[in-house]
Amino acid sequence: MPLKAILADDEQNLSDYLKERLATLWPELDVVAMASNGPDALRLIDDHVPEIVFLDIRMPGLTGLEVAGRIDPKTHVVFVTAYDQYAVDAFDRQAVDYLLKPVTDERLARAIKRVQDKLTRNEAPQDVAAILQSIAKVLPQAKAGHLRWIRASVGELTKQIAVDDVLYLQAQDKYVSVFTREGNREVEALIRTPLSDLSAQLDPEQFWQIHRSTIVNVNRIAGTTRDVMGRLIVRLKDSTTELQVSRGYNHLFKQM
Repeated sequence: MPLKAILADDEQNLSDYLKERLATLWPELDVVAMASNGPDALRLIDDHVPEIVFLDIRMPGLTGLEVAGRIDPKTHVVFVTAYDQYAVDAFDRQAVDYLLKPVTDERLARAIKRVQDKLTRNEAPQDVAAILQSIAKVLPQAKAGHLRWIRASVGELTKQIAVDDVLYLQAQDKYVSVFTREGNREVEALIRTPLSDLSAQLDPEQFWQIHRSTIVNVNRIAGTTRDVMGRLIVRLKDSTTELQVSRGYNHLFKQM
């Protein structure tokens, strides 16, 4: 089976160029999808489960660092950055694979060689959590405030829901359902904002995407179990609700 890759960059010209050069320099690699923002990158990675992802550092919704922190740690990551040499030094010190814009054939060939060597040696990607924190400290990016309230409809009533009260969010056709608790029952409210847009506005430390259609409030999780098919299931506190976790997000629950 050919190796699969996903490219994520909000600059379409760069994505097209990178795909073209990869086809020449690494013809065995199959670029299965391209994303223009962080939430789409997460969705595509979950859909295709690629061995390699090329992530732009600056993307709408979620940065490349945030995306890398949420994907399966078995995935090899190559960052693409336009930052100056001071920031790039951080990548070098951490031995993280990166490409500096504008991407040259020489630099791309070196990155390809490093990834190929790791794959040949069956070498696991480095533990990214601490590395990403170190790199993020020197990158000159402003962090926007996270969403605190959600306006949603329950019947004819429009409610102002504090995000801390949200149990989970689930995409349903043209709507997103926002589930909260009132007494002993769950209450469903509806909004038209796409789930990917909500994901970009929520605090990633508190809200985890566990399925292409589901985001859960981590503070509301009681624990996890597995069903008869071996699939990971999230159980919520004070609730009979169980939410299925896509395999691409299983690693988020290793500490549980």
